[in-house]
Amino acid sequence: MRKLLVATLATALTLAGGALPAQAAPAPGGAGLGDEYFPDYGNGGYDVSHYDVRLRYYPSDDRLTGTTTILAEATQDLSSFHLDFVLDVASVKVNNRPATFKREGDHELVVTPARAVTDGQAMTVVVQYSGVPSNKVAAGFTAWVRTPDGALAVGEPEEAWWWFPSNDHPSDKATFDVSVAVPDGVEVISNGVMPRNPVQEILGWTRWSWRSVKPQATYLAFLAIGQYEITRDTTADGQQVINAYSDLLTPDFEDAAKASVERTAEIVDWESGLFGPYAFEARGGVVAPPDTLGFALETQTRPVYSSGFFRSGSNTSVIVHENAHQWFGDTVSVDQWKNIWLNEGFASYAEWLWSEEQGEGTAQEIFDYLYAVEPDDFWTVAPAEPGPSEIFGGAVYDRGAMTLHQLRNTIGDQDFFTLLKTWVAEHRYGNGNTEQFIALAEKVSGEQLDDLFDAWLYTPSKPAVDGMSAFAEPVAPKSWAKIQQTHELLRDHS
Repeated sequence: MRKLLVATLATALTLAGGALPAQAAPAPGGAGLGDEYFPDYGNGGYDVSHYDVRLRYYPSDDRLTGTTTILAEATQDLSSFHLDFVLDVASVKVNNRPATFKREGDHELVVTPARAVTDGQAMTVVVQYSGVPSNKVAAGFTAWVRTPDGALAVGEPEEAWWWFPSNDHPSDKATFDVSVAVPDGVEVISNGVMPRNPVQEILGWTRWSWRSVKPQATYLAFLAIGQYEITRDTTADGQQVINAYSDLLTPDFEDAAKASVERTAEIVDWESGLFGPYAFEARGGVVAPPDTLGFALETQTRPVYSSGFFRSGSNTSVIVHENAHQWFGDTVSVDQWKNIWLNEGFASYAEWLWSEEQGEGTAQEIFDYLYAVEPDDFWTVAPAEPGPSEIFGGAVYDRGAMTLHQLRNTIGDQDFFTLLKTWVAEHRYGNGNTEQFIALAEKVSGEQLDDLFDAWLYTPSKPAVDGMSAFAEPVAPKSWAKIQQTHELLRDHS
């Protein structure tokens, strides 16, 4: 019947002097998602739902072999598409048929399927690869860190390139299975839950498997491979709490780290009261070997910390910061990297709230101190438009937090904390931007807030605050030393 209708329509159009509209030919997917700061990050033409990453790692020479299976759906008719990846590719299959592939630029792998993929069609992409990640340079650096006993795959805004092919942008989230075989006696820690205990795969090798069942941005996936002490517990509602500490930590660092990281479940419970229910399936933290990592990162369900955060003793401030990101950055991710103050400003303000909770200085006292002591160049960066070179700059963290404090003072505690919970609930497992947050703030408060946000987020100069211009002798709250130490390390992502 359908063929008859098409033939009848074609006959009618011919008699009328017309023609059937031409069907558009399949086209290549974009080499980026159009991020304003990193236009070639991510890829156009498809949406990923799941990554299955299966690896074998050789610590002695930092060699990695693997197969990643990507489940995705085409969002246009595709003649070819891109993956972000830097290791050496042996083969690619798309929907069970061998595909051709080539390199383009320093991190783009262009895949041409044997058959074009139509808009809405499911894609199963299987990539086999190998290489020495620490030898690969892209975007001017190497994000994979070789350690004395293994490796760390931890970084922002890019890290996936060095260990699995992906659509590497936070606007395309997916679930993950990560499975890594390593020599016996070596541990592997990643995101989510451990669906089964490590198993001996063949003589001399053990396979570790991890599963993330909630949507996750690619930069939030991580690996920590080496010698680690692993502690396990469960929360009252049965969630796995898995923490890991490098065996290379000296006793003073180890004790301080444990006194901090082992409070993760408690801190997450406290943050749940402020920001809404915790959105993920597990909790925990990883402390890296000394002198290997210079920052901490909010890797989903299980942040990774430099041991340097604990050089002066316990530091719950950084635990609060990275776990606040589980709401602001992980549950709700930025839709463009320029909006990163929505991650860092919020996590920094959580530290101020924790300081209040612990009786070590109110948020107002911290605001007053910062307003008085920050140098002139600090105020020349607008948090909502920091530029690519300043996405981890001080203004994004601290001026972002100051913006939130001014907002809290303006709309009051009830509306402010309602706003935070509503923001997370409305964008759960998705993405958001500054314009959406401002609109929601005005909706929740019933107030017009353009002047406040223009002054604190968009103006590259120091906003005026009533009664603050004559602040002459700033006094740092007790919590400030830890907050300052935390932020000095947090801002050293690269």
